[in-house]
Amino acid sequence: MPGTSLTQPTVRTVTTLADGRQLIYYDSGAACAGACDGGAACEGGTAARRDAVDERPLDPQAPGSEVRLDPATGDWVTIAAHRQARTYQPPPEECPLCPSRDGRHSEIPAADYQVAVFENRFPSLAGPPAEPVRAAEGLWTSGPGAGRCEVVCFTADHEASFADLTPERARLVLDAWTDRTAELSALPGVRQVYCFENRGAEIGVTLAHPHGQIYALPFTAPRTARMAARAAEHRATAGRNLFDDLLAAERAHGERVVLAGTHWTAFVPFAARWPYEVHLYPHRRVPDLTALDADQRDEFPTLYLELLRRFDRLFGTGRTPYISAWHQAPAGQRDELALHLELFTIRRTADKLKYLAGVESGMDAFVNDVTPEHAARRLREATA
Repeated sequence: MPGTSLTQPTVRTVTTLADGRQLIYYDSGAACAGACDGGAACEGGTAARRDAVDERPLDPQAPGSEVRLDPATGDWVTIAAHRQARTYQPPPEECPLCPSRDGRHSEIPAADYQVAVFENRFPSLAGPPAEPVRAAEGLWTSGPGAGRCEVVCFTADHEASFADLTPERARLVLDAWTDRTAELSALPGVRQVYCFENRGAEIGVTLAHPHGQIYALPFTAPRTARMAARAAEHRATAGRNLFDDLLAAERAHGERVVLAGTHWTAFVPFAARWPYEVHLYPHRRVPDLTALDADQRDEFPTLYLELLRRFDRLFGTGRTPYISAWHQAPAGQRDELALHLELFTIRRTADKLKYLAGVESGMDAFVNDVTPEHAARRLREATA
């Protein structure tokens, strides 16, 4: 894959949908033994063509969002009113992320796939970069919602979840995340690439099919900006990297460590905001997914899958709703920020959810009902 340093054989096939949006198939080439070319993928040793045509009568897309700067906080807010019309919790037989079969056309024209990535049909951000404009009043700054939003389908199996994937398939998803990070980061006007997964109706997921999303943002996300400021303060006072010190302290203390491998450690943060929240860091600090080495890539799938499965075992209620978020360094801030994944659930007990109260929604001041130490102990005990 151009622009990445992937070690496992991966076949990447690029095509377009009926309205011009890009669709990319990612297939493991381990079984191909070199038999596949750029237009084919190998499944079970049999070359499977990725040239199915999207036959839907779709109109070309027109970007319709806007970004506005909050003059009181300095945070960018995206206004995307057109997303009100997006698909909302369709029945399984009408899922737009399942393969196209038996005369039913979806966003994936192929009759089957391993991992597929395509431009969102209802994107929050889309279009070429443009400079924000300050209004005559001097307080209001806005611009077109430039950027890109993509959907990542982890598997063709509608009933599965990420935790059900094999390590090999999870590694293929990691390859797709990495490839997209490299390509989207190079687009003009993109400041930060954010890969994430929302799972569960309780989280607000509109499509039940196992999938995630990628946002190519035209600004630095507010949480990242706060992290960058803290990292700069730590460098100025301690002379060291904040995230190196944070990881070393958690590994040495140990009470909040949930899982530890040779190249990654997962721990509940000291000041966790959510009832069950885990941060997963590579031991060798890197700014984003493209900088992971082969050893880090090889170990990640096993640790991450075990972490997800422990979340599912916590409450005895089946699949636990969660948000899984990759934090990657934005452009121009790669020296001090550290790639890491933050995984958290809004479930606090088997029959209670964590809703944001007035002090949290109104003032961004979190109150956690579960101590981080208790959460870490529960997760350590949630073995098969």
